[in-house]
Amino acid sequence: MEFMNRGNQQVQPTHAPAPVGPSASPRGRGRGLNAFKGLRIASVVLLFAATILVIALVWLIMRGNVRSASEAQYIQKDRLQAVFLNGGQVYFGKIQDLNSKYLKMADIFYLRVNQVVQPDQANNQQAQQNDISLVKLGCELHRPSNDMLINREHVIFWENLKEEDGENTVPGAVKKYMAQYPEGQECQDQAQQGANNTNGTDN
Repeated sequence: MEFMNRGNQQVQPTHAPAPVGPSASPRGRGRGLNAFKGLRIASVVLLFAATILVIALVWLIMRGNVRSASEAQYIQKDRLQAVFLNGGQVYFGKIQDLNSKYLKMADIFYLRVNQVVQPDQANNQQAQQNDISLVKLGCELHRPSNDMLINREHVIFWENLKEEDGENTVPGAVKKYMAQYPEGQECQDQAQQGANNTNGTDN
């Protein structure tokens, strides 16, 4: 009987079982804290860099707007302006708007150069002379409107023109044109004028 009782007795463990998991050891717990701190520092650095980038972009935009505003203050609204492009073309008219991306112009004129061949009696040869005329934009084949948007990348410089009445100057020729055609010139009038000039040259 005594042997049976001894066999039914339960043996108590001397040590509690070790917990399983990352928090079981101080070393694992330290690694988790270090990873969390590293992730937090990386997030702060990225946020700081994004903030600096946004501030830089805003500064560049404001700088461009201020520069355009300071340049636009030199436009004399009561005078004509000449806009010189990097392709050699020059437009005369009124600058209405000016910023870092485009230049808006209205009442546009440009110079047309025609080569006229005339006989040179002294050398018994033919000499070429350039006949320069001022043309109002609008009666070309594609029939452009009265205003134009010009990419600022193609503009070399622009300038205000003086007010003069002489027909041999651009301001004087434009003033004469405006007096002759106060409501705007019709394209057939310009074509007829060109035909008359041609007939006059032939005679």
